[in-house]
Amino acid sequence: MEYLIIIILIFFSALFSGLTIGFLGLDKTELERKKKIGDKRASKISQVRKNGNLLLVVLLLGNVIVNSVLAVFLGDKFSGIIAVLISTGLIVVFGEIVPQAIFYRHALSIGYYFVPLVKFFTFIFYPIAWPIAKLLDKILGKEEDTIWSKKEIKEIIKYHEDSQDSDLDQDEEDILLGALSFSEKKVKKIMTPKNVVFTVEENAFLDNELLAKIKKTGFTRVPVFREREDNIVGVLNIKSLINLQEGRKVYDIYDRHKISEVLEDDKLDDLLNSFIRKKSHIAFVKNIHGTFLGIVTMEDVIEEIISKEIVDETDQYEDMREVSRKLN
Repeated sequence: MEYLIIIILIFFSALFSGLTIGFLGLDKTELERKKKIGDKRASKISQVRKNGNLLLVVLLLGNVIVNSVLAVFLGDKFSGIIAVLISTGLIVVFGEIVPQAIFYRHALSIGYYFVPLVKFFTFIFYPIAWPIAKLLDKILGKEEDTIWSKKEIKEIIKYHEDSQDSDLDQDEEDILLGALSFSEKKVKKIMTPKNVVFTVEENAFLDNELLAKIKKTGFTRVPVFREREDNIVGVLNIKSLINLQEGRKVYDIYDRHKISEVLEDDKLDDLLNSFIRKKSHIAFVKNIHGTFLGIVTMEDVIEEIISKEIVDETDQYEDMREVSRKLN
């Protein structure tokens, strides 16, 4: 009977020790995320994990009481140095090292089954544990939520990229990294420089020669200038050329109302919001002196987000910025 009691005490010593490192090693914020996506284990464990100091006091009280009783039983059964060695060996190996190693790796899957037992001991030890937990809350403060920085989130995504167990594919990882990075970039990094921008003068006749040039560029929107190319006054939408009558000028059909101007140092998230707000797909880039530097489009922003160049059947070049650099 005494040996059975010793085995039961070792079991509870292992249980309290394992649950302490297992449950308190689980991040509250992570448990809440798992709970929101339907993880029943996280949902159940979060019921006892939400008050970390109370849980800590309950589990440590249980562990200390069990180990003290176990030491007494072993002292009665054995004597002298033998009792010390046996007590220390059983508690350290089977009551600490083994359970902590197991629960540390499988806290969710194993701890899930012991939540009712933890609730029971919380009820038993509550009169002692609650004042101590409250004192810890007052002295140390409550646990802070884990908030990852943008750089940390990027590293987490990259870790998934290198892991064979990740359910994220390469395209999803590229898009996530692009979405986290694009707001830090400036317009001048993605704009098409003016030396490769095709523009038309507002008084130009839309004859066959000009229409052929417009068709050859493959652009759906063409900047329109007045007198000099730095003076952009509107956008010629290629859809406006459908069923166009002969003898018309650019002046007759170009759009004067959706002129979006941005500075070269504007951030891409501000640019995207501007496109959405103004219901525009193209903006003219200028410096602080008002000099026309080039154009930027909604497609350019999307390319930065998905980390890929979008090339359709009418595009002559994949990267107009590279073409501009070769011309300089």
